[in-house]
Amino acid sequence: MTEEVDTTTFEISADDGTTDEVTVPTGLLDLVAEGDQTDAETVGDVTLLSLASRAHHIVHHGQESDEELEAQEARIMDLFEERFGVTYGEATGHQH
Repeated sequence: MTEEVDTTTFEISADDGTTDEVTVPTGLLDLVAEGDQTDAETVGDVTLLSLASRAHHIVHHGQESDEELEAQEARIMDLFEERFGVTYGEATGHQH
């Protein structure tokens, strides 16, 4: 049954020239897309949200962090707000 589910594959390219591919169920893209968002925009949003969530967890709920890690978390939060127009706390209801 799982092979009957349509999938979409994305290629990811990094500044250092490395690449990767990720394949996801197409229906999930439709489920989480905002309005008329493209599949690529949806994956971009999910990626940024995931990284922001993980960074927040590591810095605020994980083991000890240092200045460099805190700077990385602050930068992803700035990028989050630039992309979504709201803070991570406003978007998730999780504020400190």
